[in-house]
Amino acid sequence: MISGRGHLAIFLIASLAMTAYAGQKENPPAAEEQQPEERPTLRPRNGPPLAMGSNTSTTNDLKKLLRIRTLYIESIDNSLSEKLMEALGKGGRFRLVEKAKEADATLRGSCLESRRLKRLHSEVFISGRNGESIWQDSIYSPFNPPGLAQAVTDTAAMVAGHLEQTIREAERGH
Repeated sequence: MISGRGHLAIFLIASLAMTAYAGQKENPPAAEEQQPEERPTLRPRNGPPLAMGSNTSTTNDLKKLLRIRTLYIESIDNSLSEKLMEALGKGGRFRLVEKAKEADATLRGSCLESRRLKRLHSEVFISGRNGESIWQDSIYSPFNPPGLAQAVTDTAAMVAGHLEQTIREAERGH
């Protein structure tokens, strides 16, 4: 036969177990408090433009980057070179030239789309007259949606933004 103390011990153990179990359960919010589930996305919904995203560029020679006044842009796949000419031309930092011989530096790169992954991978390099690496950027952009043309435009804006940010930071350091 269990004594009064035994009953009390069993009661306390059962109470602790029930309290622990109740603490683990979450009460779901009322139906009116629940918000509709948002689908994940790689693009910001309401925020700064993509060009303001994290800087993925690498600078190999800050001094040479700051000395560039004229820039030649080689042809890049998916019309990225044309979009870069527009984006960098708006900044006014560089005078874009039509011949590599007239330039302090050359911008070249690639812009390859993976239709299966629905992703655009762009790599852009700035090199000096002697071929030395000065600056580079590598960007992955989703497309479909947005369409490929918009993804290329967004990529050009990001490259221009990253380049401007690098130059601003370098000028502050000098």
